[in-house]
Formats: sequence, structure tokens, C-alpha cells
Amino acid sequence: VQLQASGGGLVQPGGSLRLSCAASGSIFSINDMAWYRQAPGKQRDLVATITSGGSTNYADSVKGRFTISRDNAKNTVYLQMNSLKPEDTAVYHCKAVVRIRTLGPLYVYWGQGTLVTVSS
Repeated sequence: VQLQASGGGLVQPGGSLRLSCAASGSIFSINDMAWYRQAPGKQRDLVATITSGGSTNYADSVKGRFTISRDNAKNTVYLQMNSLKPEDTAVYHCKAVVRIRTLGPLYVYWGQGTLVTVSS
């Protein structure tokens, strides 16, 4: 199973970006999907999660500005980021909890990360 993240880039404060992360490979089902971020010199922090049923959870720092969503038919999770601030600058990583066969165990997979830079 591979996760391919895309959509990062340079944006001015107050701007918007949309990240995508597509899972591919031997997938039976995907449970939770999530976005994390890691700023230079800091630990990796949770940004948002979404269950297979669409329930979401957000870090306090992004509530009201970021929206996580998913397309189960495409095995893809998205992160719409609005009103971006310089402190949102980080490498954003996606995560998926995957079952690769019926009644099999769950495995955690990570994407390679996509850099978001918020600067004027």
C-alpha cells in the first residue's frame, strides 16, 4: 500500500491550499484517515482525522480554517486549508489505517509528506 500526497506549495498569509492524499495497492478497506504536520525542529502533530463514516476531529489551532474530507471510492483524503497563517508552515503527512484483506489486521501507512510554506 502506498500513500501519495500532493498539493503543497508557497502561499501568502490569508491564502488557501488543498492537499490530496491517494492510497493505492492491495486495499480491502480503509478505516481512519488523517493529516499530521511537522514544522522545522518540532514534533509531528495531529491536524485532523476522519473516520470511514465521515466523522471528523480537528486540532484547536486549525478549527474553523481547515476542513478534512474523503472520497471512499477513490481511497483519497483531502485537506482544504483556508486563512493560512505563517505558523501553518510545515511538512504535511497523511496517514491511513488499512485492512488489506477481509477480517485481517489493521496496518498504518504514511505518505511521504508535502511542504506547505505560508509567507509573504
